[in-house]
Amino acid sequence: MTDAIQAEGLTKRYGENLAVDALSFTLPRGATWGLLGGNGAGKSTTIAMLLGLLVPSAGTVRVLGHDMARDRFAALARMNFSSPYVALPHRLSVAENLRVYAHLYDVPRAEARIAELAAALQLEEILHRPAGQLSAGQKTRVALAKALVNRPELLLLDEPTASLDPDTGDWVRSWLERYQAESGCAILLASHNMAEVERLCGHVLMLKRGRIVDQGSPSELAARFGRDNLEEVFLDIARNRKRAGEPMGEAVA
Repeated sequence: MTDAIQAEGLTKRYGENLAVDALSFTLPRGATWGLLGGNGAGKSTTIAMLLGLLVPSAGTVRVLGHDMARDRFAALARMNFSSPYVALPHRLSVAENLRVYAHLYDVPRAEARIAELAAALQLEEILHRPAGQLSAGQKTRVALAKALVNRPELLLLDEPTASLDPDTGDWVRSWLERYQAESGCAILLASHNMAEVERLCGHVLMLKRGRIVDQGSPSELAARFGRDNLEEVFLDIARNRKRAGEPMGEAVA
C-alpha cells in the first residue's frame, strides 16, 4: 500500500518571504501525526499545499499515491479537511450544507450517509437549522460531518477543537479516536493544544520558520529535551532553549 502523504522538498515562497522551507516527510497509512509550530511556522501553508489549494514553489507532494501536481482530483476524492476557521454558508441549513458536499464528492446514497453522520455526531436536532445560528460546538461537529461525508482515507485537521469547552473538546477527541480505529484513515493534525496532540498523535513534526526542526513521538521529544510534556518542548523550541545535554553554544534551530 502507498503511504498517505509523501512530501519531498516542499517549499512555498511569497516574494522574499519563505513560508515553507523544503519540508520532507512521509505519513504512513493509518497513522495519526501532529504538525506543530507557533503562529507563522508554516502549518496552514503546508496543509493548503497538501490539499492542492496552493501550488508549491518547489518540491513534490504525493497523496495516497497521486501526484498533486498532475492528478489532484483523484486524490481529493479520497481525502478531506476540517477547520473551525472555514465557515460553511450561513444561510444554508446543516442538511443543505452536507448535501452540497456529498454532491461535490459524488457520495452514493447521500441522504443515507448524511443520516448516518447526523446520528453519530449528534446532529439530528439541528439538521434544519441555518449554519449561521449554531454554537461553536455544533459548528465543530458539523465541520467534522462535512469532512467525513466521503469516508476519507486521509483526514487533515486544522485546530479541530479550537474554542471548545473541555467537555465538548474531549467528546470530539474521543470520537476521532474511535473513527480512526474503525476506519484506518490517516490523520494529520495541526493544533496548539499540546495535551490533544499527546493524546491523539503517535508522531509529531515540529515546525519553526517553515522548517522541520525536530520530530518523534511525544514521549521521545519530551525525553530528548529533558521535559515532562510536549508543551514544555514546544516552549523550548519557540524560545531557542537547549536540549538536555547540549553544550551552551548550541541551540535549537
